[in-house]
Amino acid sequence: MSRPVPTPSPETGLRALRALVKEGHPLAAMQVFHRELGDVFRIQLPGFTPIVMAGPEAARFVLVQGRHDFRWRNEDDPVTQLLRHGVLVEDGESHDYLRRLMAPSLHRHMLDGYTKIIIESTDQVTRTWKPDRAPDMLIEMRKIALLVLTRSLFQSDISSEMSKLWDSILGVIAFISPGVWMIWRSAPRPSYRRAIQRLDQYLYRMIHLRRQELETIENKSDLLSTLILAGLDDNLIRDQLLTMLIAGHDTSTALLSWSLYLLGAHPDAYQRVRMEIDTVAGGDPNAVANCMGEMPFLQAVLEESLRLYPPIHLGSRLAAVDLEYDGYLIPAGERVIYSIYLTQRHPAHWSQPELFIPERHLGTHPAPYNWLAFGGGPRNCIGAAFGQLESRLILARILQQFDLRLLEKRVHPHMGATLEPRPGVRMRIQQRSG
Repeated sequence: MSRPVPTPSPETGLRALRALVKEGHPLAAMQVFHRELGDVFRIQLPGFTPIVMAGPEAARFVLVQGRHDFRWRNEDDPVTQLLRHGVLVEDGESHDYLRRLMAPSLHRHMLDGYTKIIIESTDQVTRTWKPDRAPDMLIEMRKIALLVLTRSLFQSDISSEMSKLWDSILGVIAFISPGVWMIWRSAPRPSYRRAIQRLDQYLYRMIHLRRQELETIENKSDLLSTLILAGLDDNLIRDQLLTMLIAGHDTSTALLSWSLYLLGAHPDAYQRVRMEIDTVAGGDPNAVANCMGEMPFLQAVLEESLRLYPPIHLGSRLAAVDLEYDGYLIPAGERVIYSIYLTQRHPAHWSQPELFIPERHLGTHPAPYNWLAFGGGPRNCIGAAFGQLESRLILARILQQFDLRLLEKRVHPHMGATLEPRPGVRMRIQQRSG
């Protein structure tokens, strides 16, 4: 007989509250629940009582074995209201069709054509860095990621629009981040509506211009041109572009920011990765682009950053039918959250899970579904290959050119649309000689 999912006792709830206050983020409370209740438990907040699952077997159940029994789309969630019919919030044939259309522009064979864009976008932003300043790398990495994404996938340049759209981009990210909407449904605030409208105007204008110029441009393999040529209407194209604009750049922003923070907080790893880059590529940006396969420690740093601070730290689903997992009943209609954060810090599957140890990724691969930074199963991240190339190139190019020193080590994870370092990653920079 199925048993009900365990809920926190008052004592467990108090310990979770203390952890939240001490660490400054809700994930610390989640770790208390996980430690005391196991891999399946229920959160109890007014109006928000999801079932949380952790561990590789739970991930396999949600992502593979039971994937047809879960829905991604939840009409009440802000992410669905924002993306409308974007591939990320579609189910079934609609999702599969959109993914097939979008996949070629993100395929590995396209990546060589993006390397120059990534390097040039990185240099465009870093040229503005001044030695007497201490830029917040969370902000700087967002600038680079926005340039890279729009130039590569849209064949458009957001540079002239970035200052006007910046607050709107941050506004829609705040709109879809965890907040009071989880327990109290209400219409979007006017500030959110204005932010969405400004981004819509930018995207619809881009679509209109591309339709006009499509016959005259030679390269039609970018995402925007592909969607137009497939016959999608402007609204459905807008939904895919906004999906990629928000999800694509925000995940890269978080990964690069955390990687720089962790390197700044671990000088030995910082020196090792910089020595690897210097040995393989020197100061030549072309060598960086051509020698990515010769930098295993750089890759290990990024994979360990993704393990500790996965940008997408949870997956949210709705049970479409009554389900049973590990003897627990999951009634139809329940929200089920599988925690990537808890899975990738699971003490049964990771040695010293709270420590930054890039070496654990050298010459080995984690067991299936222990590492879920790009999801898993048929609906794994469509931009995984693109995102990995982008992050390697940007990080290598920055470390080629600059000495970096972390100024504030008291940083905590903030549960936004992605898992961000807050209050930021301020670093003292100095141009490297030679």
